[in-house]
Amino acid sequence: MVVIKSGVADTLQDLGRFSYRHRGVNVSGAMDKYAMQISNALTGNELQEAVIEMCYPPSTFLFTKPACIALAGADFSPMLNGEPVPLHQPFLVAKDDILHFEKHKKGNWCYLSVSGGIKGDYWLGSCSTHLKIKKGGYQGRTLRKGDEIFFKTTITFHTTYKNRKILPWYANPDGENGCADLSFLYLLKGCEWETLSDESKDALLSKPFTLSPKSDRMGYTLQGPVLESSLLEEQVSSAVDFGTIQLLPGGQAIVLMADHQTTGGFPRIAHVISAHHSRLAQWKAGDPFYFKLTDIKTAEALFFQQQNHLNKLRHACLLRLQEIYSYEN
Repeated sequence: MVVIKSGVADTLQDLGRFSYRHRGVNVSGAMDKYAMQISNALTGNELQEAVIEMCYPPSTFLFTKPACIALAGADFSPMLNGEPVPLHQPFLVAKDDILHFEKHKKGNWCYLSVSGGIKGDYWLGSCSTHLKIKKGGYQGRTLRKGDEIFFKTTITFHTTYKNRKILPWYANPDGENGCADLSFLYLLKGCEWETLSDESKDALLSKPFTLSPKSDRMGYTLQGPVLESSLLEEQVSSAVDFGTIQLLPGGQAIVLMADHQTTGGFPRIAHVISAHHSRLAQWKAGDPFYFKLTDIKTAEALFFQQQNHLNKLRHACLLRLQEIYSYEN
């Protein structure tokens, strides 16, 4: 497919670049890894397959060969040849079809997967785009007008499906996210939790927070009550991760996201659990939410529940897709 109108910051992403943090190379990867994996599951791909990550406004794409694709995550009102197409449900595209996005409805990050996978540049075992050092993804940069994105395989539709666009199954992205109530995020205590004053602990767990519009792929800045820590000086730099909440000197906090640094010197007061990274990534700036404490056992159970759902979804979709087309390498 060809980018015929570039978006603001679309990139190729996968689950990230692991085993190199001790050398100062951050993991990166998709901001909403759950939505990314849903898009792959719907098209029968391995869950870690590279996809196109889009924020609003996204690119417009012209398909130069038939494909089966799926969109997951944020709702940017996707349109195929001027007609609406669904999120979280695979659909077929033909040669010369145009996919564009009409308006922003919900969420921050939308993912486009192609059955069979997208070709990209791998660096240190990952196709994720590392913008600062211009490695991975598509030439280490965001997508631009005129870029041609190649598929790993070509598909041939079986006769009965040549005129069918939307396939008759879909995923429920909220079905296995750990809780029907999406207004809060579960936290685990961080290494410097006990340095918070009692009043700050109460405020963190009882007062509403919002996200600053200045948030980006490196970190989401929290807006809410001022928190106080007994650590008045910056500490020895220590390991941090996606979801780590660091307390800044002014009393505000930041949640580290996909492009976070490998270490940091600010107090690590808490960590958003992995199963809630998806709702955190998609949270709209200005909308209030709450934090609740949980334990490791619950955090692990919710994460395994998500992964189990993704694996079941992928295998079910893979069986159905075999009825619709065949691959040609």
